[in-house]
Amino acid sequence: MPRFEQMDAASVLKLIQEDKAVLLDIRTPTEILEREIPDSVLLPFDLISPERIKSLVGEDKKAVFVCRSGSRAMQAAEAVSGLVDVAVLDGGIVAWSEKGLPVNEGPKRIPLDRQVLIAVGSLLLFTLFLMYTVSTKFIVLVGFFGAAMIFAGVTGSCGMARILLLMPWNKSPLCTSASCGATPKNL
Repeated sequence: MPRFEQMDAASVLKLIQEDKAVLLDIRTPTEILEREIPDSVLLPFDLISPERIKSLVGEDKKAVFVCRSGSRAMQAAEAVSGLVDVAVLDGGIVAWSEKGLPVNEGPKRIPLDRQVLIAVGSLLLFTLFLMYTVSTKFIVLVGFFGAAMIFAGVTGSCGMARILLLMPWNKSPLCTSASCGATPKNL
């Protein structure tokens, strides 16, 4: 039985307006650039800890996790429930916007997972071209890309995604203000 509350969008909005809760957006910076709830605080999923939550929210407020549809937020809440006062926005930002509540819309971007697929597919096609025109020894690269994808699938850590996050189109100005829970001082 989970030790956290699942709250609908109207209930979360009421708590925020009463200054009894802080909305912690645990999505990736790329997702947040596309659409965000005003005054939510960025706290990427992999940086969640009870200490960081307490420093962002304080002792007297409830931390409400939000993601796209609610499943990542439930995982995060399960990880820290019992240690801090947490809740989950049921249905995530999708449910929030379906209720007509305010969201800041940004430019549409290609999601990082699709960027990885495009990059790997392009590299494989280029390798095929090299095998055909230069040398069949380039088949080693196909094995390397395959092994890298298996490693990413097994460990959840994708080197290609990390490289793509450094590209200018994936850069974000998000963590330049006080509203970011991932600033260098508290990493």
